[in-house]
Amino acid sequence: MVALVLPRLVGSAGMRRSASVAERNLTALRSAYWLVLLSGFLEPVLYLFSIGVGVGALVGDLTLPGGQAVSYAAFVAPAMLASSAMSGALSETTFNFFGKMKYMKLYDGVIATPVQPFEIALGELGWAMIRGSLYSAAFLVIMVAMDLTTAARAVLAFPAAVLVGFAFGALGMTVSTLMRSWQDFDLMGSAQFTLFLFSGTFVPAEAYPTALRWVVEVTPLYRSVHLIREICVGVSGWSWLPDVAYLLALTAGMLALASRRMGRLLYK
Repeated sequence: MVALVLPRLVGSAGMRRSASVAERNLTALRSAYWLVLLSGFLEPVLYLFSIGVGVGALVGDLTLPGGQAVSYAAFVAPAMLASSAMSGALSETTFNFFGKMKYMKLYDGVIATPVQPFEIALGELGWAMIRGSLYSAAFLVIMVAMDLTTAARAVLAFPAAVLVGFAFGALGMTVSTLMRSWQDFDLMGSAQFTLFLFSGTFVPAEAYPTALRWVVEVTPLYRSVHLIREICVGVSGWSWLPDVAYLLALTAGMLALASRRMGRLLYK
């Protein structure tokens, strides 16, 4: 849906300029960057094997809200997929984006061309999604190989993971425009790790006290985990529609805010 709406908002010329921003990132790749990509993929895989499989042998099966019993590994795997999409998108749109804007002054030169701040944001978001999509596709292959989901469900889960990446990528760019120095990213790292632990990742949200559960269920990672878990192991139904609406709204709102913030910073 994002891919269908954005061309109408930006126009064909704007989409080409956004693609040029992403192409610039591809051209600037260094060989060591692939080691960063590999490390970002291995982290959720190790969590899956250590907690999903290792601890799962002690936990046994879990019952989903719909009454379906699944293995603990099958419960954790969709959460690791959502977390992987989040981490990949945030890595590109926070540290890398902030460095290019604040210290490399890359975008100061870009805006001297016809490229607009919104097109820069869209191009950087598209580049972040390339990284997030690689993580998601590889992780889904592992899930299918381990019989944690079916191939058909994995095909449906892939665009859901891409949507998760879009949402967190747009959120990451907005956060980056508010940062004053590298030290501020310590706060973001703490917030990201808190989301990772308390978003229905390792235990069902129903296990939390009622007040805390409501807080958990409005966080973007919980909505992402719920969406992908429903697709991968859930029962049939439309309970994932609010998750899609939430993530689409988050993407659109944060992308608009990020481009506005970039405009203020670059044109001042």
